[in-house]
This record gives sequence, structure tokens and C-alpha cells, in this order.
Amino acid sequence: MFCKNCGQMINDGQQVCLNCGVKAGSGSAFCANCGNQVTPGADVCTKCGASVKAGGFGKYDKMTIALICFFLGGLGIHNFMLGENKKGIVRIVASLCFGLGYILALIDFVKILTDNYTVDPNGII
Repeated sequence: MFCKNCGQMINDGQQVCLNCGVKAGSGSAFCANCGNQVTPGADVCTKCGASVKAGGFGKYDKMTIALICFFLGGLGIHNFMLGENKKGIVRIVASLCFGLGYILALIDFVKILTDNYTVDPNGII
């Protein structure tokens, strides 16, 4: 993972870039996936093709993720699609054991539609 502000490599669990002091994930001058400088206003990195927009869902568009979340979110399918595997497993367990998976999916659905959902491959909930 790279700092989006200065382009220096940072650890996945790191909260702040030690080079520039900016919160990890903040900034838009560099690609977080490959560290390449990106054109201002670009949607994707021209070197690796990763989404550089805030709230980007990688190779999926917002409507696709929203529909998958609404219909299959109780099983965490949208989490697996976005690389949030731990969160997806928690959703499956929550659905099968407690019936809470769909309630959590509805919360995600609203966050996706209002552009407040952030993809965190290392996060649990």
C-alpha cells in the first residue's frame, strides 16, 4: 500500500504516513495500489488500473455494488467482491446464527448510496 499524498510505501495496518504525516488513505496525488503519480481528476490509475476516486469500488460501479448489497448483502457477497473477506465471513456467521446479516447489509446499502461507504480490506465491521 502506498500513501496517496506523497507516494511512499506504507504498511497495510498503518494509520498515518511516516513520511508526510497525513492519515493513510488521504490525498489524491498518488495511487494507493502502486504508488504511481495520478493525473488530477482521474478516476483510475493509468499504470495499474486501480480506482483512485474516493468511495471507489475497484472494478465495480456503485450501482452494481448497491444492487448486490441489497439482494445478497445478508450473506456478505458485496464484501467478498470488494476484498473485505473478514467482513464477509462475519456477515455469513451473523446471518446464519443470529439473523443480523441483512440488517448490517441495509446499513451498508444506505452508506453505498450516500457515498459514505469506505472499502477496508483489513477491517472486520
